[in-house]
Amino acid sequence: MLAAEEQLRIIKSGTDAIVPEELLLEKLKRGKPLNVKLGVDPTAPDIHIGHAVPLRKLRAFQDLGHRVTLIIGNGTALIGDPSGRNSTRPQLTPEQVRANAQTYVDQAFKILDEGKTDLVYNADWILKLDLEELLKLTSRFTVARILERDDFHNRYTSGLPIGVHEFLYPIMQAYDSVVIKADVELGGTDQLFNLLAGRELMEKMGLEPQVCLTLPLLEGTDGVRKMSKSYGNYIGLTDDANDMFGKVMNIPDELMVKYYRLASTASVDEIDEIERGLTEGRLHPNKVKRALARNIVAAYYDEAKAEAAEEEFVRVHKHRNAPTDTPEVHVDLQINEEGLVYLARVLVEAGLAKSAGEARRNIDGGGVRINDEIVPAKRYNVEPEKLQGALLQSGKRHFARLV
Repeated sequence: MLAAEEQLRIIKSGTDAIVPEELLLEKLKRGKPLNVKLGVDPTAPDIHIGHAVPLRKLRAFQDLGHRVTLIIGNGTALIGDPSGRNSTRPQLTPEQVRANAQTYVDQAFKILDEGKTDLVYNADWILKLDLEELLKLTSRFTVARILERDDFHNRYTSGLPIGVHEFLYPIMQAYDSVVIKADVELGGTDQLFNLLAGRELMEKMGLEPQVCLTLPLLEGTDGVRKMSKSYGNYIGLTDDANDMFGKVMNIPDELMVKYYRLASTASVDEIDEIERGLTEGRLHPNKVKRALARNIVAAYYDEAKAEAAEEEFVRVHKHRNAPTDTPEVHVDLQINEEGLVYLARVLVEAGLAKSAGEARRNIDGGGVRINDEIVPAKRYNVEPEKLQGALLQSGKRHFARLV
């Protein structure tokens, strides 16, 4: 194992907080593999690279010689994590949880070393608690302590309903740490209360408390909001290699170093050098971003797929060529009274917009091209001869050939 101080330097890269940092250093100095915990509730079947941030940090711990316990929260998911919520989260059925869990595990092992991972399901102990055991656990927390959580406090003071079962969530997550005797628990910044609850419960039950390590939320490709499918700014772990490469190339330059630290496989030393090079102007941002996109694609596919994705990106975006897999679509070019075709409808039928409204917004934003010519804003009707056999483009990555 590396020296404790060097391990700590690597672990700290990209983290938001380590509570308390001195205890983590002390644990590392003992020279024994730590048990590093991450609990995930399988509330959705697919994960994106924002969800994968803590998995990347777990892999860093594994590469340093430590073991990981990945807890699938098929017990806690029945309650629903109230973190950051202003309303009660819908409860999932055991069948939904089971199906989501399998998909999550398959994707998680694209990152984690399976041989250094203990995969466990917290329903195995949570659902076996009898009333006496549950009362003993809940007696170790007060309502005042639970209401310190921002989300509970805000809902309580705003008169919004809080289900009694929601109070159980941080207690059950804390109990996970007791059961597996965690040395370190990872989570997002929005999970700090739950992580500290685990630390508190371990101490009250006579165990050495865990260290809480939080990681920042990763902004999506828009560079503003957190990565989320609902915002359409996500990069999915199961995205096609070409789409994944193109989406990484869309992130703002100022987020490149953060993506390197939270989403890539580059070493801390490499990332530090990249950051210095960008700050000093020695490295060109486009070159750095392409290397980042190659790294991320290779992490989920392989080097060959990453190189092919880069070649396709250059072919399409630098040389303005259509992708090799551009779909051919049959569209009826209906002519209106003026002898023109309503372009917004064509874009919808070609699968390049979800609605006519979205198509018009894309046109007004300069994002629609016909045979590589930008369609002017408010030009919603075009001559039919322009569309016959035309190559349509909406945005940077969406193409269709009209036949």
